[in-house]
Amino acid sequence: MARVNLTTVSEFILMGFTDYPRLQMLFFLVFLSFYLVTLLGNVGMIILIQLDVQLHTPMYFFLSHLSLLDACYTSVITPQILATLTTGQTVISFGQCAAQFFFFTICAGTECFLLTVMAYDRYIAISNPLLYTVAMNPRICWRLVVGAYVCGVSGAILRTTCTFTLSFCDNNQINFFFCDLPPLLKLACSDTTSTEIIIIFFGNFVILANALVILISYLLIIRAILRVKSSGGRAKTFSTCVSHLTAVALFFGSLIFMYLQTGSSKSPEEYKAVSVFYTVIIPMSNPFIYSLRNKDVKAAFKKVTGRLQVSQKM
Repeated sequence: MARVNLTTVSEFILMGFTDYPRLQMLFFLVFLSFYLVTLLGNVGMIILIQLDVQLHTPMYFFLSHLSLLDACYTSVITPQILATLTTGQTVISFGQCAAQFFFFTICAGTECFLLTVMAYDRYIAISNPLLYTVAMNPRICWRLVVGAYVCGVSGAILRTTCTFTLSFCDNNQINFFFCDLPPLLKLACSDTTSTEIIIIFFGNFVILANALVILISYLLIIRAILRVKSSGGRAKTFSTCVSHLTAVALFFGSLIFMYLQTGSSKSPEEYKAVSVFYTVIIPMSNPFIYSLRNKDVKAAFKKVTGRLQVSQKM
């Protein structure tokens, strides 16, 4: 039966933290701390890569763009959370919601493709070390990065257009702390079947296709590592992939939980927890993942800080 007397929604109400009014100040301090560490870590990584010539390699070129994406996509979400927690203002306009969704989707989608590019880079570095600088020359690196951004923007345009051309009526309360796809689809008062098919198919295809390419890359990497005669050489070679594998596991694991389990019995609280993990925790963790086990980054950091100390004494 058709619904009548429906009012078109012009704004949404984010209900993500309304269940915990006494903990809002604690939440604010936690999110603010995470956000500052995220910005410091990722921007610091970008600056370090730019300053140290030893880090001017394809791997760190891709890593600098990963850091840029992490800084950007947490900045799309976290300031909104902080403003909500401090002012208690949970209202977000329709346009702001669409913009937040669009830019978040660009960053998350591009990061998905960029992690795949980084897996390919590791495969080339390990399987053809002598031809690595030729195969991954600056022109090829830029083409791969631009391709990742183009795919991310294209996916964001498709998902945002499909989502925000739906009709939203009466109920405008989003049981989430930002404008994400699953809670928005639940609020739509028009038929979402065709839209969900397009969005879910495209989203699942992107995640699974990139995961498959990464899996194939690492199977080929493992085959190349097994050809190394010494066990010490195999361990040293594989150690260059540990950071990337950790980042991939965290990022894709979160995406699969959030977007590839439609119709599951997961509670809204579980979705909120996982969403906080991949929008706040992962961007904060990536700089540490890539630096704690990386001798080149540690050496570059010591070199740069040494230069700063010398310049301050002069």
